[in-house]
Formats: sequence, structure tokens, C-alpha cells
Amino acid sequence: MSSPLRPRHPPGVKTKPKILGQLLVESGAVSNELLDRALSEQPGTGLRLGDLLIQRGWIEEEAVARGLSAQLGLPYQPPPLTIDPTAARSVRPELARKGKVLPLSIGPRILRLAMADPLDLGALDDVQFQSGRRVEAVVVSEGALLEGLGRSYGGELQGLLEQLPEKWRAGDSGKQVDDLERLARSAPVVKLVDHILGRAVDEDASDIHIEEFEGEIRVRYRLDGLLRTAMGFPSGSLDAVLSRLKIMAGMDISVKRKPQDGGMALTRGTKALTLRVSSLPVKSTEKVVVRILDPEKAPGNLDHLGLTRQDLQRLRGVMQSGQGVILAAGPTGSGKSSTLFGAMAELDREGQNLVTLEDPVEYRLPGANQVQVNPKAGLTFPAALRSVLRQDPDIIMVGEIRDRETAEIAMAAAVTGHLVLSTIHTVDAPGAITRLLNMGVPPYLLAGGLAGVVAQRLVRRLCRRCGGRKGEGCGDCPDGYRGRTGVFQLLVMTDALRESVVNGASLATLRRLARENGMLSLKDDALRKVAEGITSPHEVGRVIQGDGGVSVPCHGCGGEVPVGSQACPWCGRPRVRSCACGSPLRPGWRFCPTCLRKIPAL
Repeated sequence: MSSPLRPRHPPGVKTKPKILGQLLVESGAVSNELLDRALSEQPGTGLRLGDLLIQRGWIEEEAVARGLSAQLGLPYQPPPLTIDPTAARSVRPELARKGKVLPLSIGPRILRLAMADPLDLGALDDVQFQSGRRVEAVVVSEGALLEGLGRSYGGELQGLLEQLPEKWRAGDSGKQVDDLERLARSAPVVKLVDHILGRAVDEDASDIHIEEFEGEIRVRYRLDGLLRTAMGFPSGSLDAVLSRLKIMAGMDISVKRKPQDGGMALTRGTKALTLRVSSLPVKSTEKVVVRILDPEKAPGNLDHLGLTRQDLQRLRGVMQSGQGVILAAGPTGSGKSSTLFGAMAELDREGQNLVTLEDPVEYRLPGANQVQVNPKAGLTFPAALRSVLRQDPDIIMVGEIRDRETAEIAMAAAVTGHLVLSTIHTVDAPGAITRLLNMGVPPYLLAGGLAGVVAQRLVRRLCRRCGGRKGEGCGDCPDGYRGRTGVFQLLVMTDALRESVVNGASLATLRRLARENGMLSLKDDALRKVAEGITSPHEVGRVIQGDGGVSVPCHGCGGEVPVGSQACPWCGRPRVRSCACGSPLRPGWRFCPTCLRKIPAL
């Protein structure tokens, strides 16, 4: 005699349902032609009709879920699923993940259960036995179900870890290369690594850091410039995860004591991404960093990067001259490549020959000839640049000026009528001039070749939904910030600046001359964005420390005093104390050395 809790079919299912394909055609979700194709392919796939239609991309999974609910006479619930926490606690997480079920609501005798496959009687039996309640199945799509499982039980990560062999989860120092390769190709490890990569792409992370930390594996994502811990799992699984990444990136899994670099392509939905993988030996293990590059995210112009209208006009004026070197300056991760690609997107690539030298190629630029630098093959920046100059170029983009040779070739090309775009690592725009001089570029060549420098940083934008109030975040942001914008400083070379470079002027002199020509400081632009409500003072203080010698603090009020000023513009305190006779006085002097007048105490 069967138990009253054990139904022969899901409660409410019609005994003579219509055919699913007929319902999908009648609802307009799929055409007769596509249905016939699916039915002809189905016998050799082992898939159900609905799964096959979804896999081929011929129908939306929500349409299949609606058709299944109509076929079985069960209720359908669209995403996002509303889940009662009490109901979620009534079913063990491992049972919910294994059976692909999700409790929606619970009563004294009834449990409403979301199911992507309501014909899975085994899962229904298990839930009814554990909860002691009659189950009412609700049809949902598999995507909605997995998203709900993630919110209720912490996602599929734990389930993936539980599928790893116990000896790997617990840690086993005796792992051999053959064992690692076999494990790295096993389904649980493949799914675990796909989960790590997929979640990073979904959250729009720029980098993934995988490392051992305090006895476990820590996975961190770089989001809007900051590293945030995304997940953790037992340290014994590190070798399996790193081996899988190395295999995907074309690296040697047997090499652990030397740094390695590799790369791979990743498709996520409609995105075709490029991943750069780097391994580094640390202590007794390794750390891996994955850089995520989206070739389609290149800015279409300079309008939305954060430049002021005045700086945009000045920069476009330099670009339209058609010759000279334009540099984007700043630390790693400050958005220099985005600025260069935004500039190149505005140039005429149809009537001009544009060649880029990159390491790696980050964005795709239609109409440009993009060259991947490969030092191992002898294709360095200087060697590639010499070859490009024999290709009748009009515009050249060099990924980075790292040495004297590259800098001299770039400047010589600019002097001979080419427009050259590149990047350099300096604190501010005038600092790029002294950096090139320190590399050994002759002053006359630098003065003749350099056209302008754009220094920049990236600051986080205040969330548009919550405005960053109290820094607590909202459903759209974790901490009150969402996205980033640029903070800029533009230096345009003038005759006075060129003459000063040739004459060996100091950095302070170069900064003063640039300011007289309209250059603002990075902090000036950042404070403008604070006043416009784009970012916050706290974020500006985090990103911009100091002002690159453009100003010094007042000893009285602490305000910013421009270099060369006689007094503080905020409190009026003289910057350099002087005697009534006009002679400058040093701190601690009691008498003026010129007129011997006694100096009054402050």
C-alpha cells in the first residue's frame, strides 16, 4: 500500500495533456518549421524537446516553461521568484540543489515548490518526505530556478565543491601531474572554474585574483578599481582550479616555481572575451591573476570619458593638427588605453593608415591595423615601430613608451609629420616631459615632437539610484558607487614650453608655464566632479593624493596654495614671511639680516 504522501504524478497534472510542441506553436513561441527541425534532430540528442529548442536558440526558456505549465495544468511563475525564507529553511540546501527544486511558500499542510522539471517524481518524493507536507509544484524556467537557488542557498558553489573527490577537498600534497591533468578535465572542476569566470563576467569585473589566504582559497574580483572578495573554498582544491586555468590558457601545469603567462578566449552569452592569465610562485604555492578584456567595450569617442568642454576642444585641436606625439599619462589602471581608443575612434580611419602596436590587444578598432607585440619572437615595441614606419602610416598608436629607443623613434616620427599616440607612467602631465628627458631623449627632439599630454585617474561614480547615501549601497551597488569616470589634466605644448624644455627648465617652471596656458590640476577637475554630484570627496581623497607640485599646503589653514603665490588665497597668510624692508625671513630668525630690525614674534 502506497503512502498518502507519495503521489503517482505531480498534484494537479492533467492525465491526458496536449503535446508540448503543439502548445508552443499555438502560442506563437516557435514556428512550425523550427518545431519540425527540432523533432527530426531530437532522437539522436537524448534531449527533451523544450531543452533542444532552448539550446538551439529557437525559443526563450520562459516560453517553454509557460508551455509546460499549460501542458501539465500547473501554475507558472515568472522571474524573479519571490521566496519565503521560512519555506527555504524547510528543505536542506543539498537536496534543493541536487533535485533542482526551490520552496516558494509554506503552510501547515502544503509546500509550494518551484520546479523546472515537475515530472521529476523522485525529487517530489524526497521533498515531501523531508517536509512532511503535501507538495504543490509550480513550473519555472531553469534560469529563474538557479537564480533563486543562488539567493536562497548561496549559489551553486557549494554544490560544485561537494562534487570534488574528498582527497582533493581535504588537500593532498602527493598530487602528480597526470592526476592534476585528469582532475582538471573532470566535470566538477570544469564547472567550478566556469562558475568563477562566469560570475566575474556577469559582475563586470576587470580582474580575478585566486590565491591562498589564511588556510583557504580566496577569490577576489576587481570591481570599479577595488578588489572585493567574491568567494572562498577549501585550500585542497587550489591545485585543481589552477591546473584547469593553466590548461585553458595554454600553460604548463607541471611548472610551479616559475612565473607563466597565457591567454584564452571566453564566450559568455553574446560576449566574446579575451582572458590573459598570469601565474606567480608565492610561498609554497601559486597565485593566478586573470585579466578580462572585452574587445567590444572601446569608447566610441571622447565625449563621455569625463573631459571638460574646454579640454575636449583643446585636445581635438591637437589631434586635428595631424602630427606630434600625444601621451596619456597615469598609473596602471587609470584608463589610458580607453582615452587613446576614444581619440582614435574620432580620427579618419578610412582615408588614413592607422596602425596600433599593443601588448595585449585590448579593444577591436574597425579600420585599424592592430599588431600584437611579441618580445619572445623579437617583435618588441622599437622593432615593430621601425617596421611600421616603412608601411606608409599616417597615425601610429604605441601601447606604452617604456624605454629611450621607443621614445626617440616616436618623437622622430612625429617630427617627420606623423601623429603618434602612446601612454607613459607619470604622476601628472608636466612630469611626462621630465620622464622622457630622464630616459635620455634629446631636449631638442622632445620639444619638436611632443604635442600634448593628458594625465588622468579614474574615480568611482556615485550610484544613480541611492546617491551613495551613508555608503550602505542598494540593489544596484555594493557601497554607494557604481561605475567610474575620468579625472583629467591636459597640457598642450606652447612655444614657451618648448623653449623651456630646450633650455633645461625645472619641473616647477614647466608646471607654472602650463598653468599659465590653461592647464588645471587633477584635483581641480576632481573637485569640479564633486560639485556636480558625480563623485564624493572621500573618493577623490582616496584616488588623488597630493597635487603633483602644483600646490602646497598653507601652514595656517591647511588650504591649497598654488606654487609661486605670495600668500594663501584662503586665509591671506603670507607664504614667505618678509621684513618691512622687503627682505625674506627664515623661521627662527630674531633680526632681519639686511636692516637689523627686530622681528616680531608670531
